[in-house]
This record gives sequence, structure tokens and C-alpha cells, in this order.
Amino acid sequence: MLNKYPLWKYLLLGFIVLFTLVYAAPNLYAEDPAVQVSATRGAKVELSTLDKVQDILKQVNISPKSTALENGQILVRLSSSEDQLIARETISAQIGDGFVTALNLAPSTPAWLEAIGGGPLKLGLDLRGGVHFLMEVDMDEAISKEQDQMVQDLRAELREQKIRFRGIEKASTETGVILRFTSQKILDSAIDYLKPINPGFVFSEKENNGAFYLTISMTEEKLKSAKEDALQQNLSILRNRVNELGVAEPLVQRQGVDRIVVELPGIQDTARAKEILGATATLEFHPVDSDTDLSDALAGRIPASSVLYKERDGTPVVIKKKIILTGNHIVDAQSSADEYGRAQVNISLDSKGGSKMSRFTKDNIGKPMATLFIEYLPTGKKKANGKSETKKRIEVANVATIQAQLGRSFRITGLDNTAEAHNLALLLRAGALTAPIQIVEERTIGPSLGQQNIDNGMKAMIYGLLAVVIFMFIYYRKFGAVANTALILNLVMIVGLMSMIPGATLTLPGIAGIVLTIGMAVDANVLIFERIREELHAGKSVQRAINEGYANAFSTIADANITTFITAVILFAVGTGSIKGFAVTLAIGILTSMFTSIFGTRAIVNALWGGRNDIKKLSI
Repeated sequence: MLNKYPLWKYLLLGFIVLFTLVYAAPNLYAEDPAVQVSATRGAKVELSTLDKVQDILKQVNISPKSTALENGQILVRLSSSEDQLIARETISAQIGDGFVTALNLAPSTPAWLEAIGGGPLKLGLDLRGGVHFLMEVDMDEAISKEQDQMVQDLRAELREQKIRFRGIEKASTETGVILRFTSQKILDSAIDYLKPINPGFVFSEKENNGAFYLTISMTEEKLKSAKEDALQQNLSILRNRVNELGVAEPLVQRQGVDRIVVELPGIQDTARAKEILGATATLEFHPVDSDTDLSDALAGRIPASSVLYKERDGTPVVIKKKIILTGNHIVDAQSSADEYGRAQVNISLDSKGGSKMSRFTKDNIGKPMATLFIEYLPTGKKKANGKSETKKRIEVANVATIQAQLGRSFRITGLDNTAEAHNLALLLRAGALTAPIQIVEERTIGPSLGQQNIDNGMKAMIYGLLAVVIFMFIYYRKFGAVANTALILNLVMIVGLMSMIPGATLTLPGIAGIVLTIGMAVDANVLIFERIREELHAGKSVQRAINEGYANAFSTIADANITTFITAVILFAVGTGSIKGFAVTLAIGILTSMFTSIFGTRAIVNALWGGRNDIKKLSI
């Protein structure tokens, strides 16, 4: 029989609609302004911490809606954003070291919805408010560091094989190093040994005034890989730093070939946000040059293999240029107290770092080792390639005596207090940036502006929806009412699916994508209804007109929506930030509009008019 669905199809459609309706329901519940208290790895959130937080709130006469200890974090729900800001500042000032206090918006979703994974839509920075940073990785410095590492590795490899060379230095015009030998025979021996164990490098040789030079430079593939690794490692490290500090729902993602976007929802103070990100710096461990007299060094008489630096209190220290290892090899760092109650940091290295540290400390017991804190500060100038120029600032963060042969675990002592130990552990644990990075753009979006964006976006959506509903009802009468029902179901399904997808975030362009899909959903119904009218004018029966109207319009609707869906996928693949938000909602909207406009309205039409031969006229 024409235009008649079996019962299972109605049940399946009803289940899909109900399923998305359930997951869209959490958005009906307002979010509570909240303060989240979490611990770094050197501390632990316990019931005593919860009691302390409650006492702090009583001191400032704040009565929270609730305080709860869940999953190792304390969540304090408050009545207003004013109480939220006061509570955050007070708790942060009094809670002590080892704890991080962050602003949050806690959903008030019922427990039964949370039990099945339900939750409200995650809002983007332009809707919630917060701080946006665009950070640029200094790729020139990344390649320079790669060259420094090449120099050290090649020197060690040649000495291990007892291949004598006169000198080794970074190439100034190429992405590699230059080695100098006294004879062609030794140079050939070096090539025979180094070439098989150094894939991805180009070897070239030349002779000049009796000296034999070997240039080892990176191939284009190796150079590209080094830059990609620098960006990916910096991404991972920045994520670690943000996560360590407990920022609620942060966004850290790449943009282009050398930039990273960091968005911190709920943070309104740019200075505070920079503090949360931590120093954009690297760490290196160097041996201290104890053989050089400090007065000679201050007078400028420093060996070529050493350099003079200062500690944070201004004390000069002579450091050898040789790098024992960098912070890239640190996998964990914990602040604690030694047997005498003095502050210390316990370090854990990866296997490669442990091997390097073991080899060095085996022959240097009783000698001092320094931890260098290297920061790259913007100068406000531009390089020839248009990139921002930075200057390098180096200070000695710590000087410690090697007490025994070290392996993958050792400790840094000699710190002034527990706060310094905690801060150093946090920086070490979060990781040292592979390449210097600086903020090239920053902007703050206030919560009031975010709410204004939400209000304006909702108004645009409601006005657009009302205009379409009124037009469809007037022009297509009862069939217009069917299309309007499907349109509302389409919105519910979009919200439900967006709420279900992990990591999906609704932005202002995303709202624009939803508004666009409203028009696209109606466009499909217009094609179907006009085709039904044509069939009726051609003298066909009501049932035949309905059947052929849906069947003949399907190919046109599918072609239009598939091409738009492909466009949305491309936008998501190559776009960043708000463009991705628009692409996600557009793609989801296309799928839901196809479902509701074709299958949803067909089910309603079949239920109301299908299979009835007594109908001679349609309200369309």
C-alpha cells in the first residue's frame, strides 16, 4: 500500500527523536557559577581540604549552594558571579601551596541524566568569556637547538670511535654542522662511520688551504620533521601546563605551521592567564666550571668552553657550555622535604635522559651541577622574514652538588623554601618548551560580552525560526505545520548531538551554522511540497502525488546536501577555531535536516494521510 510505514519504522523514528531529546534536555538547566579547587602532584585534596575551604568561605560571609569533593577535586557552587570572583580570590590566597583555584561553570544537570552521560553544550570562548592567546613558535631557534644537539652528538660519536677532528661548529648558512679534519683519510673514515647512523642528512666535503671540511646538513624532509616535532612537543607541553593549573575546559590547538592557539574560558585577567601558562622557557642542566677563578671570570677572562651567568639573587656562576641534558627528558617532578626538612625536588627521567645523566655523574661525583632557566622575551622588533624577534635571558635556577652516580631518578637540593621547590617542580613536570614561544596576539572576552553574544545569537535563531514557521504555515497550510514540526525536531536533534559529541563546542559562528541549517531544512520540504503540487496539477491521485513527490525530490535534495556536507568537511579539515565551530554545526545540521525533512515529515504525512483512498484534496 502506498504511503504506509510499518510499525517498526515509526518505533525506530520515535526512538531516535526521544534519544536526542533526552541528551538535549540538560541544556534546559542553568549552570551555576563555581570555583574548582584541585591539587598538583605534590599535594592531595582530602576531606580536611574541604573543611578548610568551607571555613575560608565563612570568613567572607559567602554561603555556597553546595561544596563537594569528587574525583580528587573540590567543587563549590555559588549563587552569583560576584560571589564566585570573591571566593576564588580568597581561597587562592589562603588555601596554601600545592593547590590550584580555577573559575568554572558547573552544570546543574539531574543525577539521572549525568548517569547516562548527559550534559549541556560546551560553549566557546566567544560565548562564555575568557582569554585568547595566539602564540608563535620560533622555528629558527628550534633548528638552532637541533644544530647544537648535532654538535654534541657528533663530538661524542667521533670521540667514542677515536676519530680525530680539529673542530666542529654550527653551519651559519646551512641547517647543519661543519667538521674540520687534518687529512682526507680521516675525513673518509668519519663519513664511513657517520653516514649509516645518521639518516636524513646530506654529507658534502671540500678542501681549503690544506684543511678538509665535512658539512652535514638536514634534508628538506628532516628539516620539515624537526619543525613539526617542535610544534607538536610545544603543544603537548602547553597542554600539560594548563592542565596542571586546573583551568576548566581549556583549548590548546595548532594553527598553521608555527602557531598555537590557547583559550582559557572563565579567565578575565590577561596577566593572570599568562601566569597560568607559566614561563615560556626551556631548562638545561650544565656542569659548573669550578676550575675557573670567579674574579678572573668577572674580569672577562673566561675559557672558550665556559660562560658566566648569574643566579636569581645576582650571584655570578661560571657554567660550562656542555649540556648534560635538557628538560625534554623529564617525565615527572615532585616537590618534597629531605631528611633535614629542607626543600627539594625529586626528578624522574626517561630512559635516554637517564643514560645521559648516569654517564655524566659517574665521573663527576662531588662536583656541582647547575640548572639553567632560559627565557625568550619579545623585543618588539621584526626579523627579515617578518617573524617577531626575541632576546634570550638566562639565569641559574639552582646549583646542586652531585652526591652519587645518578640514573633515571635524582633530586635537586639547595632550594630556598617549599614554595620555590613547588614552582620548580611544576615547571619541570609540565615540561620545557622545545623551542621559544611568544604571544603575538591576545584578547580578553568578558562574561557580559559572551552573554550578549548568546542573546544576540538566540534572537537571530528565534526570529529566523518564527519567520520560516509563519511562512510555511500560511503558504502550505497543514503540510506547512508538518514541516514546522520537523523543523523544531531538527533543532532538538542538533542540540542533542552537539551535547553528546566529546569535544564539540558551540561558538558564535556555530550558531550561524544552526541558523543556516534551518533554511536548508525548509528548502528540502519546499522542494517536496512543490513536487506534490505538480503531481496533483497533473491529475494524479493524492496517494500517488505524495509518493512521487517524495521519491522524485529526493535526488535533488541529496545532491544539494551532499555537496554542502563535503564543503563542511573541508572547512573542518583546513579551518581553525571559529571556522571549525561553524563546520561542525553545519555538518550536523545537514544530517539532521535530511533526516527530519525527508524521513521525519514522510512519517507524519503517512500517519495522517497515507493509505486513505477517500482523500480527494490535500491542504497544501
